[in-house]
Amino acid sequence: MNITVKQLRAFVAVANTQSFTEACAVVHLSQPALSVAIKNLEEGLGGPLFSRTTRTLSLTPEGEAFYPTAQRLLADLDEAYEEMHNRFSLFRGKVAIASMPSFASNQLPIALRNFRDKYPHINMTVHDVIAEDVVDMVRDGRVEVGVSFDPGNTEDLLFNPLFDDRFIAVLPKGHPLAQYKAIKWQHLLESDFIILQRPSSIRLLVEAMLEEEGLSLTPQFETHQLATIGRMVATGLGVSVVPSLCLGQMTELGAVCCALESPIITRPVGVITRRRYPLSAAAKGLVDVLLTTY
Repeated sequence: MNITVKQLRAFVAVANTQSFTEACAVVHLSQPALSVAIKNLEEGLGGPLFSRTTRTLSLTPEGEAFYPTAQRLLADLDEAYEEMHNRFSLFRGKVAIASMPSFASNQLPIALRNFRDKYPHINMTVHDVIAEDVVDMVRDGRVEVGVSFDPGNTEDLLFNPLFDDRFIAVLPKGHPLAQYKAIKWQHLLESDFIILQRPSSIRLLVEAMLEEEGLSLTPQFETHQLATIGRMVATGLGVSVVPSLCLGQMTELGAVCCALESPIITRPVGVITRRRYPLSAAAKGLVDVLLTTY
């Protein structure tokens, strides 16, 4: 049989008040409707839950045994309802975001502050991973939201652009090219070059764009982290290129940043989500904040 919430609430109300009349006011039912609910519950369970006389109403032994179970079921239901209401209202919940390091360490904190100001009770987890891992984490469902470069045409992912990021030159202080506001690629490539290792999407993009211009890249140093590039450049080991997202970080590390042209390399940065999976209320709120912040 299927026990309904209406039947459980009717039973507990009658058991608490020991009066059908008072129970009607508690559960907002007419006396005939309350009587039908109790009757259907008793028929479904297989016997009477109340002992009725002209003057008294009390629980049968079976009713006494069922009473704590009914209370617990209603309490669990009310707790689940409140939990879901709080989540949909963004009074409670959690959300995880994956972001490439250049965005996570520079622009993301602004959006997270805006999100916290708007939804102070939502817990957030930030995964600071390389651009390729951002895409994989969203695709595998390990996070609901990612921020990275445009992954291209994919059937399973959605990409909402935030802005176009332009690549810039990174030079040690005192380098002959550091005096210019804009540097041509062919001049930058004359110096010892530091770049991310393959299969970095930044490395692959740079190589593809240079090949189109008839230029070739022969790095003297390769590394996995943009922060390491900044430190290596600052100590005079060579020059490099990074997304302009990293400008503040490179400057803090002691490097000099200049515009880069011939060719100008840009790449869209945006929010990545799964196409066929609805976002939780918390994740949707985070995406809305990201789209309005940048």
